[in-house]
Amino acid sequence: MANKPSIPKGTRDFGPEEMAKRNYIFDTIKSVFQVYGFRQIETPAMETLHTLMGKYGDEGDKLLFKVLNSGDYLKKVTDEELKARNVLKLQTKLCEKGLRYDLTVPFARYVVMHREELQMPFKRYQIQPVWRADRPQKGRYREFYQCDADVVGSDSLVNEVELVQIMDTVFMRFDVRVAIKLNNRKILSGIAEVIGEKERIVDITVAIDKLDKIGVDGVNKELREDGISEEAIVRLQPIIKLEGSNDEKLNIISDVLNKSEIGQKGIDEVRFILETLKKVHLHNTIELDLTLARGLNYYTGAIFEVKALDVEMGSITGGGRYDNLTGIFGMPGLSGVGFSFGADRIYDVLNALDLYPKESQKGTDVLFINFGDAETAYCMPIVAKLRQSGVATELFPDKVKMKKQMNYANAKHIPFVALAGETEMAAQKVTLKDMETGEQQLLSAEEVVAKLRS
Repeated sequence: MANKPSIPKGTRDFGPEEMAKRNYIFDTIKSVFQVYGFRQIETPAMETLHTLMGKYGDEGDKLLFKVLNSGDYLKKVTDEELKARNVLKLQTKLCEKGLRYDLTVPFARYVVMHREELQMPFKRYQIQPVWRADRPQKGRYREFYQCDADVVGSDSLVNEVELVQIMDTVFMRFDVRVAIKLNNRKILSGIAEVIGEKERIVDITVAIDKLDKIGVDGVNKELREDGISEEAIVRLQPIIKLEGSNDEKLNIISDVLNKSEIGQKGIDEVRFILETLKKVHLHNTIELDLTLARGLNYYTGAIFEVKALDVEMGSITGGGRYDNLTGIFGMPGLSGVGFSFGADRIYDVLNALDLYPKESQKGTDVLFINFGDAETAYCMPIVAKLRQSGVATELFPDKVKMKKQMNYANAKHIPFVALAGETEMAAQKVTLKDMETGEQQLLSAEEVVAKLRS
């Protein structure tokens, strides 16, 4: 007995209905990117391991899918090396390539390789799958899509403003209410500086992030357990208890960080972004959130995160400003800002809230019933005319019982069927049947086009 087919853990098949939903997401995101002047690129699924290794930290390197060299992949390996079972050493000889872990490092490589061709600032978007050898679990896959947009070659904060507008526009089009969270790495550095705990900013932000769950006393207790000094904890209290509007929060933080040059610079950057956004009238709320600390080893300025308000889903979009994207490939000093839509999480949000428009599920408009060779020959030119007019049309390929053909139409949610027998052929028309109402009309090909396109 043949083995039952399967797919690798952490991967998924997507059927026609699922693909219709996913394409709706991708098409919506693409259309907004393009309105803002972003241009699409694609990079190979595989990159050289030289490109990928060392860019994601030790843990990230372990999650890279390595691709065995083709042919005799053992020819460069000695028996002694095989017996030693030094995996790290062996993989450099067995594998020269790996599947991309994200879209950012390939983008950095692309910019460096094509720097002479690119007009700066360069605004790119990229929608492609990435692969990580992570442990599969709910909401976490080994193969998933990223939808990235970045602007490189410009230090202007106008770029941050436009990226927030893009996030806002996309979720408005999806009809999903979101909170756009904003922070700045410089503010976090300033906080760590004024409390005398420069090296502990991650521990501090992780603890503060639990405020809603464990309260002020719980946060302070956790800070003590993490080894934060009592003096530093006292200085943190205005930040832990930070409330009010964005302007009120900025004023409080400005007082706390009055002796930190880098902290004040971060406040100025956030203030500019928020003041500029007031002029463009966002559909969703934007909130200064000092607990937002994603990518602290990567981001150097603004940090963004988006969360859905009507369903528990975690972050569905995130990004920020980085000052040295291409430095890892020997081209230092190129600043950029970007973010990524979490397409798979957005898919789950739209499913949970049942927000897919009916037109996104649209398939075949009309099915022509097959009554035999003569009738098929009559229908073929009409089918061709409908398709040329943009009407999605099928002709059932086999002469089988009409009930089976009707069941096919119902199963595919095809709204109309066209029937052509002796009467219709004599009149040079077809009978168009509405599958929902049962109404039937004798129409010419032109009349069918007009009805189905109305």
